[in-house]
Amino acid sequence: MSNKTNPTIQISLDLTTIDEALAVARAAVSAGVDWLEAGTPLILAEGLHGVRALRQAFPNVPIVADLKTMDGAGLEAEMMFQAGANMVVVMGQAHDASIIEQVKMASRYGGKVMCDVMLCPDKPGRARRAQELGVDYIIVHTGFDERNMIPGLSPLDDLQSVLDAVEIPVQAVGGLTIDQAIQTLEMGAEIVVFGAPLVISGTEFKPADENFEPVIREIVQRVRETRVGDRRRRL
Repeated sequence: MSNKTNPTIQISLDLTTIDEALAVARAAVSAGVDWLEAGTPLILAEGLHGVRALRQAFPNVPIVADLKTMDGAGLEAEMMFQAGANMVVVMGQAHDASIIEQVKMASRYGGKVMCDVMLCPDKPGRARRAQELGVDYIIVHTGFDERNMIPGLSPLDDLQSVLDAVEIPVQAVGGLTIDQAIQTLEMGAEIVVFGAPLVISGTEFKPADENFEPVIREIVQRVRETRVGDRRRRL
C-alpha cells in the first residue's frame, strides 16, 4: 500500500472546446491543482488535439485522458500517450484483454492506467482483478446519468469496500460535494477529483465563469489541510 499522506488534486475538464479547457486549466493550475484531466466530453469534441493543446500549455503537469475505453484499448492508449497524456482510463466492465493491452501500452510509453469500476456488479472484486492485471489506479465512479435517474446513489456507497480490496491508489468520482470529496480522503482515497464546471453548478455542463479560480483555490486549500486516512485492510 502507498504511504502517501498528501492527497493529489485532479480537475476534470468536462468541457467541449480547447479554448474553454485551457482557460479552466490555467485557473486550476494557478490555484494549485496537481493533475489535469482531459474529460470525456473534451476528448469526444476535440480528440487528440485537446490533449496536445493541454500538453503544450502545461508541459510539466500530469494529464489524465478519460477515455472510458471498452475495446481497442492498446491503440487508444498509444494515441493518447503519443499526444502527451500520462494516464489513460479503461473501464472495469471491459474484457481482461483490454485492461492487459492498455497496461502493455502504458509500460511501453512510461504511462499509467486507471481502471474505472463504474457499473461493475462486484466492484471490489473487479478492482482487485484490475490490480492483478497491472493497473496503477482504481476509480470508484457513480455515473452522471445513473445518479440523476436514481437519486441518492454515491461512490461513497462502494468506496470503503474497494479500498479494502486493493493496495493501489483509489479515487472516488460522481456527484460528490466538496465535503464528501474531503471525506473520501479521510477514508483513504489518495486522489480527489473535482469536475469543472460541475464543481460550480453541480448539475450542468457549462463554461466556468470568473468565480471559478477563487472557488477552486479555496477547495485546494481545504484539501491541503487534509491528510489521507489510514487504510486498514480487512480481508
